[in-house]
Amino acid sequence: MKTIAAVIEVRMTSSRLPGKHMLWANGKPIIEHLVDRLQSVPSLDEIVMATTVNDADEPLVELANKTDISSFRGSEDDVMSRVVGAAESVRADIIVGITGDCVVIDPLLVEQTIQMFLCNKCAYVNNTAVPGYPGGMNTQVYKLATLKESAAMTDDPLDREHVTSHILRNPELFPPIYLVPPTDLYWPDLKLELDEQADYELLKKVIEHFGDENLYFSCGEIIELLRGKPDWVEINRNVKRKGFE
Repeated sequence: MKTIAAVIEVRMTSSRLPGKHMLWANGKPIIEHLVDRLQSVPSLDEIVMATTVNDADEPLVELANKTDISSFRGSEDDVMSRVVGAAESVRADIIVGITGDCVVIDPLLVEQTIQMFLCNKCAYVNNTAVPGYPGGMNTQVYKLATLKESAAMTDDPLDREHVTSHILRNPELFPPIYLVPPTDLYWPDLKLELDEQADYELLKKVIEHFGDENLYFSCGEIIELLRGKPDWVEINRNVKRKGFE
């Protein structure tokens, strides 16, 4: 049996909204909602909070301890090596890559992405390489051995920061599967990532709308909610997202 681990890439020193992951929603830090949701994914054996050695990230380590998940501290800039170290720390064979900004990720979509990887001959599965799902549902699945192979092939600072950019650029070396959503989950312009204050305001509204009665609300339920609340969608419509070439 292979060990499957979700590795959450996260740090507190965001330039646009420092400390954003410890902002509260429905009575607890917003990143704790991400941990809760990942803990409901059936195929995950481990969850690791992959943060940095900076003192500012101590609250993330404390939260990992509180929620009974693992933590790993590594380089702030070389995120690729940090993810490798985090996976090795729990003896993972397969990495489920999640960014800490995806606080309302759908556990069902995470499980789907894992199963797609397990049931096919490929090096890499990604559900947002082809735009379709709302932003914030981003899930990537690949073997630790694949990431190590990629890491040995590049010293480009951009590749080291964006963990799978080298894999994405070399599909002939790392055969991918790109998942696309069914029509009812197609809304690529809807952004549910936690980047700026406006994102926090929207995500807090969504989380507190569903409350304790529906802790694991799905992507479909978010879409249904926001189709009926166009004023909520406007809250973060003008946030500019960072990307990479």
